[in-house]
Amino acid sequence: MARYKTIDTSPRFLAVDLERQLLPGTFEHAIHHLLDHEIDLSALDARYRNDATGATAYPPATLLKLVLFAYSQGIVSSRAIERMCREHVVFIALSGDSQPHFTTIAAFIRNLGDAIATIFAQVLLICDRQGLIGREMFAIDGVKLPSNASKQRSGTRAGFQHQADKLEAAAKKMLERHRSEDEGAPEPDPDTKARKRIEGLQRDAAQLRQWLADHPQDRKGPGGKLRKSNRTDPDSAKMATGKGVVQGYCGVAAVDARHQIIVEAQAHGTGSEQELLIPIVDALAQHMDAKTLLTADAGYHSEDNLKALDERGIDALIADNAMRKRDERFADQAHHQQGADPLHDKSAKADKPGVYKASDFIVAPDQTHCICPAGKTLYRNGKDCMVGNYTATKFRGALKDCVGCPLRANCLRKPEATKTRQVAILTRRADAPISHTERMRRRIDSQRGREQYADRFATVEPVFGNVRHNKKLCRFTLRGRRKVDIQWKLYCMVHNIEKLANNGYAR
Repeated sequence: MARYKTIDTSPRFLAVDLERQLLPGTFEHAIHHLLDHEIDLSALDARYRNDATGATAYPPATLLKLVLFAYSQGIVSSRAIERMCREHVVFIALSGDSQPHFTTIAAFIRNLGDAIATIFAQVLLICDRQGLIGREMFAIDGVKLPSNASKQRSGTRAGFQHQADKLEAAAKKMLERHRSEDEGAPEPDPDTKARKRIEGLQRDAAQLRQWLADHPQDRKGPGGKLRKSNRTDPDSAKMATGKGVVQGYCGVAAVDARHQIIVEAQAHGTGSEQELLIPIVDALAQHMDAKTLLTADAGYHSEDNLKALDERGIDALIADNAMRKRDERFADQAHHQQGADPLHDKSAKADKPGVYKASDFIVAPDQTHCICPAGKTLYRNGKDCMVGNYTATKFRGALKDCVGCPLRANCLRKPEATKTRQVAILTRRADAPISHTERMRRRIDSQRGREQYADRFATVEPVFGNVRHNKKLCRFTLRGRRKVDIQWKLYCMVHNIEKLANNGYAR
């Protein structure tokens, strides 16, 4: 019989050089070198008052190393980070074989406060020093993520008042029913299960009453618009996403086009991206130069935003909602979209389509022709024509294309009497100046504008793919905008440090 060496996998003491576990070129080596030699953490040192008395504290650099490396591995739980400090050799090397308690790690993240912005800015300076920031184009976009808040606890004060009334009425009705059933008993007493149910209803109603007393005013948005409040996390908001409505925050990032460095990161508790554009543009002012171009998608488009950018003298390309309809490159985009699940689609069914409208025709950037729904060309036969109080460009179809068209019944109101289709595309009011929206539309429809805007997709979308898929950020685990903003900046900092590591930093 063959004889083999004994392989013993039982625990034992091994001599391990922790420093050599952090290999040059890796993310963990980059954060180790960065926080030990580059980043000034004196703002965090000022929090401790144990110079003469009290227990010793874990160095802020060590805790920050653990948090950043954990986030890079998709580990968010402070309990999991504590466990990794006992079991994972890289965590052991970064912590110097110390095991911070999970409450220490959680409190450190929660209390970073304004210091995180200073640390984020220092990492940006190092990225700039390494030549990773080009300042040619900044692409702005956001991702809506659920937070540690219940969507069912969201509503207005009137809704909460009505809910409290219903809970109290239900508890009262249950008590009255038990009293009537036990009318002949000397001491009416509902059974244990029913009693717990009644106590739960009364407790929920009391919590609602207390919340209403603590918050005498409804939450208001810009312009005094009423917004729903959330009793779990008042700073969060209900937001519509491609996968339904979530209760959470919108993480906004501005990404440089050269090496996809995130130059600004903010988290906001609102689903309206339009009101987030100007705050992030103002924060970007210190990073921009005269040639920097800002790009954003249609979610950030509004006449007021374009006017504010023009007043600041900022060069920007912001798409409008109809941009893709005008661009023939997106003509087949509907084929790549996932259809609605018929078992879960509760939306109203669309009415039977009528005659094609002017918006169904795709106008060429030079306005010399347009394309009808059948794919035929209608040529311009009038420019700056008056239609009511508006100027318009008119187009007319060719007789050979319209007579035998299979869509003729859907295109003409009287197909038996009308030979060819005519369409008038309204441009602007005759007595009104050209709006900022119209100027932006003309610019983004130009050949140069399309080329510049196309660069936005390759700039910002891979960043969100890295943060969400590779780093597994599927939700924010903290409550309150201030704390969620800390967590979002930490994830964006992980992305930037990873870029430093991949481009030869500290090798």
